[in-house]
Amino acid sequence: MLYRVIQSFSRGAPTRHAPAEAGLHARVLDHLGTAVCSGDVAAGSVLSIEDLVDRYQVSRSVIREVLRVLASMGLVETRRRVGIMIQPARAWKVFDPQVIRWRLASDGRMAQMRSISELRTAIEPHAAMLAAERIDDDEASELVGLGAKLWAAGKAGDEARFLSLDIDFHRRVLAASGNEMFAELQLIVAEVLAGRHHYHLMPHYPDERALQLHTDVAQAIQRRDGERARKAMVGVMEQGFAEMKSMWERIAEPGGA
Repeated sequence: MLYRVIQSFSRGAPTRHAPAEAGLHARVLDHLGTAVCSGDVAAGSVLSIEDLVDRYQVSRSVIREVLRVLASMGLVETRRRVGIMIQPARAWKVFDPQVIRWRLASDGRMAQMRSISELRTAIEPHAAMLAAERIDDDEASELVGLGAKLWAAGKAGDEARFLSLDIDFHRRVLAASGNEMFAELQLIVAEVLAGRHHYHLMPHYPDERALQLHTDVAQAIQRRDGERARKAMVGVMEQGFAEMKSMWERIAEPGGA
């Protein structure tokens, strides 16, 4: 249920399929995309449209559309006289939110979390520093207010509200940086935050240090203290990954949750 919060942040253009066909398309796309990203269908494997039609019991048009989408993500490639070839991970569009979602659903979840965390650590602290220079006063006040709401939701253990506010907080910081490329990362950030909740890599009650660091980021931005905002956001990144790593290790232990 919590994972559905992400949908409002990552919907693309509306489909032109009829409702029933659209539902089949989404089901097959999700199943096949997950199978490729998890390695259940290995790189180099060759599929055929006929086999996929038989396997999923859908029309050729649905399979063709699914393959078109997967090809646009770099997961498959159609080769004449060969068939549909599964591509290696190096060919995937790793910034695509749906590819990220499928990778988070695989056994390589923590590797994906680590990769995105390293990206965020490189970008978000600098975005916070730029936001301190470029944000307007009203937006800065709203960010401080959002930090207070985030604190309250965390203390109350309201996971769905905390997730929604956390996504919004990081989205606003990226947008306030004034860098359109940074702002485009908001969907990736939303995916990993939702993934942390969905896969139980987020404590029910967030650590008080994490809550305080979010507050520190917002207040530093409002005070136009770019260096303090940067350092506080580095702390947010480090705290978040430390929590994920600790919880992942507990889950991986024999008898873990």
